[in-house]
Amino acid sequence: MKRFHRSSGALRVIPSSKGQFPSLPIGLRTRFAPSPTGYLHLGHVASAIYVWGIARLHGAEILLRMEDHDQGRCRRHYEASILENLRWLGFSADIGVTDADKPSPYRQSNHSERYEEALDQLHASTYRCQCSRKDILERTGTQLHELWYDGYCRSIDRGPNIRAKFPREIQRFHDHRLGAQTQTPADQCGDLLLKDRDGFWTYNFAVTVDDIKEGINLIIRGEDILSATGRQLQLRQILGGPSIAGVHFMHHPLLRSPENAEQKLSKRDRSTSIGEWKAQGYAPEDLIGKAAFQLGLLDRETKVSAHELEGLFS
Repeated sequence: MKRFHRSSGALRVIPSSKGQFPSLPIGLRTRFAPSPTGYLHLGHVASAIYVWGIARLHGAEILLRMEDHDQGRCRRHYEASILENLRWLGFSADIGVTDADKPSPYRQSNHSERYEEALDQLHASTYRCQCSRKDILERTGTQLHELWYDGYCRSIDRGPNIRAKFPREIQRFHDHRLGAQTQTPADQCGDLLLKDRDGFWTYNFAVTVDDIKEGINLIIRGEDILSATGRQLQLRQILGGPSIAGVHFMHHPLLRSPENAEQKLSKRDRSTSIGEWKAQGYAPEDLIGKAAFQLGLLDRETKVSAHELEGLFS
């Protein structure tokens, strides 16, 4: 990557010690996929910087997906606000959701039949599960990094949850920022939850099915989801999805809470929303520049527009 700052109104590129993002083939498709469980905040802007900057530099198509699989938490007014603020910031996708009040094939809640079909494909590898989070913790002990399921219901096969059997397989992939990665989902999470007790599709299931169906082959997202990549790849294989040989991964750094460097900015922690920044008089270029600086992509905080982002990665 290269860093830049403004000098007399012009962009000046400064070489970065982080290395340059490698060349990518033409014709890739990536996605920006917020969940409408809250308002857009600076952490979303940080992710959009990477998605739009890298995609525009390499000629990739950007798809805007609404990941509203968790219907217990998602709200349509959040989606409307997200769309409005993305437009205000200048983040324009090539394809995807455009109106919160109209159905879209790129909104998860509008194509549940897609997930039902995928579940039918997985029939031989799935079983029903009655275990609650509390049940699992009582059997497996203290939760360290994430909840690990021990396969307790494999032979019982009843209950509201649906899980996929995960044999112990090693998943390998290359991350364009973090290098070679090796993960063993059976050791990390155990048998994967596909549908929860409330009847909602889970993130890992929905995003894997969508990425296959929508032809996503450039996956740019936060490093907090790095650990989920292996299980999504294993699920992709069980579903008979295309080989990952042509899929590119990049897990970017996160913006951290000013009160706690170990904690990412989050809607749940009531991070200042883009709407609130706007009401305080900030311009889109102010917020994009602020996020880029906090990510370490700029040597100092300065105005940057959405149209200039590829300069951060060229």
